[in-house]
Amino acid sequence: QRLKVFPGGEPRTTRAFRANQAALDAFPTSLWAQVAARRLRRVSTRLLAGGEALGYRPLREAVAEYLNTSRGVKCSTEQVMIVSGVQEALERAAHLLLDPGDPVWVEEPGYPGAAIVFRAAGAKIFPVPVDSEGLDPELGERKWGRAKLIYVTPAHQFPLGVTMSLRRRLALLEWARRSHTLIFEDDYDSEYRYSGRPIPALQGLDRAGSVIFAGSFNEVLFPALRLAYLIVPSGMVDRFAAAQSVSMRHAPLIDQAVLCDFITEGHFARHIRRMRELYAERLSVFLDCARRRLDGMLEVPDVEAGLQTVGWLQSGISGDRAAEAAAKNDVEVVPLSSYALRALRRDGLILGFAAVDARELRRGVEQLARALEGCR
Repeated sequence: QRLKVFPGGEPRTTRAFRANQAALDAFPTSLWAQVAARRLRRVSTRLLAGGEALGYRPLREAVAEYLNTSRGVKCSTEQVMIVSGVQEALERAAHLLLDPGDPVWVEEPGYPGAAIVFRAAGAKIFPVPVDSEGLDPELGERKWGRAKLIYVTPAHQFPLGVTMSLRRRLALLEWARRSHTLIFEDDYDSEYRYSGRPIPALQGLDRAGSVIFAGSFNEVLFPALRLAYLIVPSGMVDRFAAAQSVSMRHAPLIDQAVLCDFITEGHFARHIRRMRELYAERLSVFLDCARRRLDGMLEVPDVEAGLQTVGWLQSGISGDRAAEAAAKNDVEVVPLSSYALRALRRDGLILGFAAVDARELRRGVEQLARALEGCR
C-alpha cells in the first residue's frame, strides 16, 4: 500500500475516494475460505517445517508463469522471491545494491515510501519530474547527472496515473544500459486497464539485466494478505538468496500455499476479470458525477488504468485546505503535494474510485463539492 497516513488514526469504515484499496466488499471470501480449508486438510510436514529462503516454490512457479503471460516478464522460478510487500522488496534491494552516497532518481511526484527506504540506506535522492510519458532519463541526466538506481512505476504512475510510453521505456532501458544504472520497476496497478493496449513491462523489454521487478497481491486481493514478489536479474539471484536465507523474513508458507492454490485453480484470473468490470463501472459513475458536480473546482482527466486518479484543483484552492474541508464532510482525499519532494506548480487531490460502490461514490462527489465550495 502507498503509505497512507490518517490524522487521528485510520477510519474504521472505508469512505469515498480512499485510494489504493480494492473493493473488499466484492472479494470472494467464501471461495478463499474453501481453498484455505482444502489446503489445511492436506498440509504436509514439509510445509510445516519451512522451505526455501526465496519462498514456497510452487507459488514462485505460478508467479513466474502468471507474469510471463500477463506482463511479458521473462524470468525463471529461481529469479522469483516472495516478500510481504513492495516495501520489503525495496528494502531488500536498497540494502544489497546501494552504498551510502549513491545517487538514486525517484519520480516527482511519486511514492514516498521509496524515498524513505533509499534515504535509510544512505543514498542521495534526486527527484525527476514526470510528464505525460513518464520519467524522462534525458531530463534526469541534464538535471542531476548519473544515477546508481532509478525507481519507476511505469504501468500506472503513482500518484499521477500516467502510463509510461513504449518510446520512453525503450529510451530509459537504453540509458540504463549505457550508464550501467539499475532500474527498480514497481509494477503498481498493472492489473486494471480500462482503455488502450497494455505495454509490456520494462523487465520484459530489458536485454541488459538492468531491471529489478516487483509487484504485490495485497491491493489486488486484500491488504491483510501480505504477499508480494520480487524478480531479480539472474546474475543477482545468489546474492538475494543469501541475504534472505539469513533473515528468513518471508511470509508464512501456509499462506503462500493457499495463494498458490488460488492462482493455479484459476480463481485469481477470474477474480481479476470480474474486478476489472466492476472497477470500470465504478469509474464511469465517478467520472460522470465528478465532471458534472465539480466543474470549475476540480478537473478530472480521463483514466486509463488503476484504482485512483488525480483531480486537479481549480479556483486557487490549495490541496491541504481542500483535504481538511473534505475530511470534515466525511470524504477521504490526500493532497497531491503530499507525494512531492519539492513544490509543485499545480496541486490536486488523489481520488480513489474502487473501494466503495456507486451509491457511495455519488454521495462522496456531493460531499466533496460542498467541501470545495466552502474553500472558494
